[in-house]
Amino acid sequence: MTTLKTKVLGIDFENPFILASAPPTAKIASIDKAFSLGWGGAVLKTITPDNLEMIEASERYAAWKFGNKVCGFENIELLSHLTVQEWLDGIRLLRQKHPTKVQIASIMAPVVKEEWQKLVKIFNDSEIDAFELNFSCPHGMPEKGIGMAIGTHPELSAMITAWVVEVAQKPVFVKLSPNVTNIVEIAQAVEKAGANGISAINTVQSLMGVDLDTFEPLPKVNGKTTFGGYSGISVKPIGLRCVAQIRQNSDLPILGIGGISNWKDAAEYMTVGADVVQVCTEVMVNGYGIISAMKKGFLDYLIDKGFNSPADLKNRAIKNISEHRTLDKQKQVYPQIDDALCVKCGKCVMVCSESEHSALSIVDGKVFVDKDSCVGCSLCSHVCVQSAIKMK
Repeated sequence: MTTLKTKVLGIDFENPFILASAPPTAKIASIDKAFSLGWGGAVLKTITPDNLEMIEASERYAAWKFGNKVCGFENIELLSHLTVQEWLDGIRLLRQKHPTKVQIASIMAPVVKEEWQKLVKIFNDSEIDAFELNFSCPHGMPEKGIGMAIGTHPELSAMITAWVVEVAQKPVFVKLSPNVTNIVEIAQAVEKAGANGISAINTVQSLMGVDLDTFEPLPKVNGKTTFGGYSGISVKPIGLRCVAQIRQNSDLPILGIGGISNWKDAAEYMTVGADVVQVCTEVMVNGYGIISAMKKGFLDYLIDKGFNSPADLKNRAIKNISEHRTLDKQKQVYPQIDDALCVKCGKCVMVCSESEHSALSIVDGKVFVDKDSCVGCSLCSHVCVQSAIKMK
């Protein structure tokens, strides 16, 4: 019988959809609500030593929209404002109310061994299921020498991972940054240092935009801004690439993150190596209730494919990702135009002409393909406003 249940490092997930460490997991009451609605777990908003200052800016969000849809989202918010004791009390309450839900403690501390190990020892005695080490926050924290300032250096990442693993009594995931030249290098460093799993990715460092009337960058904080973390559906290709690269070089469990807005996105992440996925921005813009459609859609898909559980989907696509030199250079596809859909707008002809090949033309009221000039690049099919072009 097909199920959404899966197991990672001995942790039972009732479904593979968990909330990422972010504003939706900042309050105990919010996590409680999310669990009641069906989320399989949550990574708590990053917990720090109580003496680490967290003073927020306002505004701290900016969005890039296509029509009314949020496609990209920038965030300069910092970490949790709850005390360590408040988290301990909250974790206990959540375990009592939702005994089957997974709770992962995201933690961050200054680059001091005693600080990291003290935080780990405190939560060893709590009812969390695992740790997630935040080496990747791209705003606010790097200027303090932590967050992304750690995760962009393999030696530093490995050193702190080893400190944590030395005392941790729960599995340790390391959350990696995409803001590096080679994410595999960082993943291999923390794996060698003893990490049990990888979380990828954190947000992409960004600048959302500039108000061209006032020349104020966005989000505006009294006329100024800072580089922030970019998320939302537009970062999915980056997250997929990072997860696939890590999977090609490591067998560690991976919690996939980045631009996941529906069950199809989650399934794609699993095909390239993720065991479970984390969701943030889509919840921020559409609410916890999206979980119902995600669970139903994914379960229907597994049943349709004849799979027993999410684990059967894992790594299905990874073997099909290779180096450019190994790709088949002999076979070529050509555009086929559906005359019933084509409105003869000429856009495909224009872009083909202005993007190198000039293989398309309109002859006797129909789009004609010159196969001697066509290289099968597929640009025409992507710009067709009627979806009248298919590559065959």
